[in-house]
Amino acid sequence: MTLALIDYQAGNLHSVANALAAAGCADLAVTADPAAVARADRIVLPGVGAFGACAAALRGVPGLVEALERRVLGEAAPFLGICVGMQLMADAGEEHGTHAGLGWIPGRVRRLDPGATEAKVPHMGWNDVVPLADHPLIVRGEAYFLHSYAFEGAGDRDSVVATTDHAGPVTAAVARDNLVGVQFHPEKSQRYGLALLERFLAWKP
Repeated sequence: MTLALIDYQAGNLHSVANALAAAGCADLAVTADPAAVARADRIVLPGVGAFGACAAALRGVPGLVEALERRVLGEAAPFLGICVGMQLMADAGEEHGTHAGLGWIPGRVRRLDPGATEAKVPHMGWNDVVPLADHPLIVRGEAYFLHSYAFEGAGDRDSVVATTDHAGPVTAAVARDNLVGVQFHPEKSQRYGLALLERFLAWKP
């Protein structure tokens, strides 16, 4: 089984690669090569930073988005988005203007607004992951979060499968068909995160 960890200069690649290896991935390619993506059995898209910059970096690699769409949407390869990699699955992000996402899962990414509470932005640290629906990858537990923006689903087409609490519910995971995305960082979530990656490596959607 080959896994492509997408390198578009916008992710914590070393930590994610180490976590995937610890979870049992023996054939891991850290790559932005569309040909390698087209051959991969599974794909992981990490992401750290601003939504618009990450979207631009991803689209800045010739042929990469097209290869991802063909392999993930057309051929149903299992896909995991992490942090901004998950947010990029949305229709758009509203960080420093409005920027187009991949449009794979209906929704928008908006700044956290805890209102007049003591909850701080960014949302940083350990917090509960609370499933809203059955999904083979997403279970109740505690994970590590670090973000100022969060995914908001699109009503009756909502694909939010787990939330966390930060002065109200905040999306922790989204899923549809062979796609899953997590706002938290599995590579920083110790035993909980490692178990998630193990399930992803074994997942047959």
